[in-house]
Amino acid sequence: MTETVPRPTLEAVAALAGVSRATASRVVNGGDGVREPLVERVRRAVEELGYVPNQAARSLVTRRHDAIAVVVAEPETRVFADPFFALQLRGISKELTAHDNQLVLLLTEGRDDHARVGRYLAGGHVDGALVFSLHLDDPLPGLIRRAGIPTVFGGRPGWNDGDGDGVVYVDSDNRGGARQAVRHLVGLGRTRVAHITGPLDQTSAADRLDGFRDVLPDADPRTVAEGDFTPAGGERAMRELLDRCPDVDAVFAANDLTAAGALRVLREHGRRVPDDVAVIGFDDMLPVAEQTDPPLTTIRQDIEEMGRLMARLLLRGPGRPTAEETESPGVVLPTTLVRRATA
Repeated sequence: MTETVPRPTLEAVAALAGVSRATASRVVNGGDGVREPLVERVRRAVEELGYVPNQAARSLVTRRHDAIAVVVAEPETRVFADPFFALQLRGISKELTAHDNQLVLLLTEGRDDHARVGRYLAGGHVDGALVFSLHLDDPLPGLIRRAGIPTVFGGRPGWNDGDGDGVVYVDSDNRGGARQAVRHLVGLGRTRVAHITGPLDQTSAADRLDGFRDVLPDADPRTVAEGDFTPAGGERAMRELLDRCPDVDAVFAANDLTAAGALRVLREHGRRVPDDVAVIGFDDMLPVAEQTDPPLTTIRQDIEEMGRLMARLLLRGPGRPTAEETESPGVVLPTTLVRRATA
């Protein structure tokens, strides 16, 4: 059995530095009003003893927890299977780590989870929240407003309760990216362009559908099939399209996973890509886009940077970020077309 080594105390730090406990506490907790020579003595004592502040006690003084909740409005089976979430979480984690903040991951599977997350956020455990993958009927925005904590959303807000004005969010140019994709397909001479959407209760999917319609306002309604941002959804939608429109010669898929599913179905049906059917995805997630057969032409959005920017906006100050602080309610990042072999 290993012996437990006593944890260094603040009193020990103060004694080694030759200062009062109150002075040591102010230095450790980032307070003002301590002369620089004393600050240096306390810091050297902290390093020599390996002192780690008690977070609960420190929070009482600073009213900060150095912890940020990351709320993903999806079940864990989706979050851990989709590289999109890994990339966004990596960006968030890098930014929080750079500012010595902890990431607290909260997932929602159903209504009971929404209530649990609402109680946690209202309980004063974190300094703010980063929330993404919301659906239109999601109760989370209301729960977060009642919790009263600073929040930045990933994706353009889509709720219609009158409280969307001034909400700070980070998004990509989904509509513009969709226009890029469809214009490219039309420029290749494709005349029967179809679209597999994402779940239309999410603004990113709705915006991409709008971008498709911007370029092809008179498109046959049968050339649009609803997916759900998953490979299985892409397979199902592609089968529907081939049944309804066997002459389809191009597909814009709402994300790379959807495109991967569509490619499998096209191969099963003997359709050559891009000779018979050209395919474009959205995201440019390298674990997906470079591994499809053939490699996927897609619209790139900087998913990791979106996560970093969300965290950066939240950490700017102690209060809720406002439209005035960010110069607009939302920050929209540009998208670019990445050409590979499918279109």
